[in-house]
Parts: sequence; C-alpha cells; structure tokens
Amino acid sequence: MGQAIAAYLHFLAIFVLFALLTLEHRLFKLPLDLERARSLIRVDIAYGLSAGAVLATGLARVVWYGKGLDYYLHNSLFHAKVGLFVLIALLSAFPTFVFLNWRNELKAGQVPQVSPGKARAVIMVIRLELLLALVMPLLAALMARGYGVFGG
Repeated sequence: MGQAIAAYLHFLAIFVLFALLTLEHRLFKLPLDLERARSLIRVDIAYGLSAGAVLATGLARVVWYGKGLDYYLHNSLFHAKVGLFVLIALLSAFPTFVFLNWRNELKAGQVPQVSPGKARAVIMVIRLELLLALVMPLLAALMARGYGVFGG
C-alpha cells in the first residue's frame, strides 16, 4: 500500500508542478498589471514548493518503495532524469529572480517594469522548462521497463 501511495503522491506532485509552470507561462505577458505580477510571484513560490514535493516523493520511491537504490544508481536513464530535473531547477532560477526583483515595486503598489527583451527571455526559459519536463516521463517509462541498466 505504501508503494502505491508514494507513486500517487509523486505523480500528483509532477502534475501540479507542470500545471503551475503552464500557469506561469500564461500569466507572464506584457504589459503586466499589478494583480498578475502578484499572482506570478505566488505561482512561482508554489512551483518551487511542488518541485520540492516531486523531489521528496521521488527520493522516497527510490529509497523505500521502488526497485531498490542499487537499481537506480546503475541506470543511466535515472541519471539522465536527475540531471534533467537539476537542469530544470537551474533554469527556473532566472524567472524566479526576475519575479523576486519586483518586491519593492509591488510593496509600493506599482506595476513592475519589464523590458521586452527580458520578458522574451523569461518566456523562452519557461517554455524550455516545459519542453524538458515533457521528456522526463519518457525516461521514466523506459527506465521502468528495464532500459538504461549498465554494468549488468
């Protein structure tokens, strides 16, 4: 039963993460208004929390409920998935820093000013995150079917 619950929580966290990233993409468009800017910050915080939940539930599956730590450590697709997760996390820092720089303006009740170039960069990073996130289920499906095992 624990294995099924851990898998369910992991999948749920992944769906929430993807939904929040999609929402972030939809909300970020110029010209910004005050409410959308505030929403973007809240969505980005929730996105970070959901990434933490994906990581925590994934670790639980690897350590306690999956095929065993040894299986995952000897699977190249697992390493690729973890690497992709880290890459997405690193990419997500750029939009987060842009949004965090709005704090003073928002506290003063002002709409944050974002240059068109920076806005395009944020949108492209979010799109890249979404694209990379779509590769992860493929890697997981292949890994679950025994692909990627090395040393055996």
